[in-house]
Amino acid sequence: MTTDDVLEIRGLQKSFGRVQALREATMTLPRGQVTAIIGDNGAGKSTLVRCIVGVHAPDSGEVLLEGRPVNFANPEQARSAGIETVFQDLALVEDLTVAQNLFLGREVTRGFGPFHFLDRGRMRREAHTMVSKLAINVPQVNARVRRLSGGQRQAVSLARAAGFSSKLVVLDEPTAALGVQETARVEELITSLRDSGVTILLISHNFKQVMQIADHVQVMRAGRTVARRRVDETDGQELVALVTGATAEDGRDAASADDQKERTR
Repeated sequence: MTTDDVLEIRGLQKSFGRVQALREATMTLPRGQVTAIIGDNGAGKSTLVRCIVGVHAPDSGEVLLEGRPVNFANPEQARSAGIETVFQDLALVEDLTVAQNLFLGREVTRGFGPFHFLDRGRMRREAHTMVSKLAINVPQVNARVRRLSGGQRQAVSLARAAGFSSKLVVLDEPTAALGVQETARVEELITSLRDSGVTILLISHNFKQVMQIADHVQVMRAGRTVARRRVDETDGQELVALVTGATAEDGRDAASADDQKERTR
């Protein structure tokens, strides 16, 4: 792992009964760039993310954050270490306001001695600053989440992920349920986060989206990472071939990954 890499994954394996979801998955995430993971359903993408952030414990292998091995017991530990995750269900509470959702689990209090109270005014002010930095089209930070559109809800989740000095933001299919205009807005937000220096891991089935906003692409198949490409050195046709196994190029990539793994042992 180099100083330019925020995260390194070495030989992760994970089985659920007789189903082997991950088979020595290996990859690195360069700092301040968007790395996309693509692959068919069942390729192991979501399992890999869940192992990184502490939802699942891998059976073997290592996860290194800025060069140090980590083993998170839950997503809260990963969040404390600087890894924020936006899952497909967004984990927003509809009856709470935008500001309350942004500070959910991180509530700001004021007081003295044993007496502390929620500092709602400060949270509203800081929430306004957070959404303003990303130019998010949210009506008011005191608006209830249930009144927001799908794109606005996704934007709130992205603002929450980016608003607390995150080292890495993990996005699991962030535009899967959105329309064309909302998808474009969320893609702009992702690009804005990358341009501000945030490292992003993106899971997406949308190859056009990957080619537009990612810097690197990792291809997974049958629980393995079989190929890595720079976006400016590939195209959609090659990515489809790598996902389906229709090209021998991924074989050379896998062999190269094995060689690299041997050198790091």
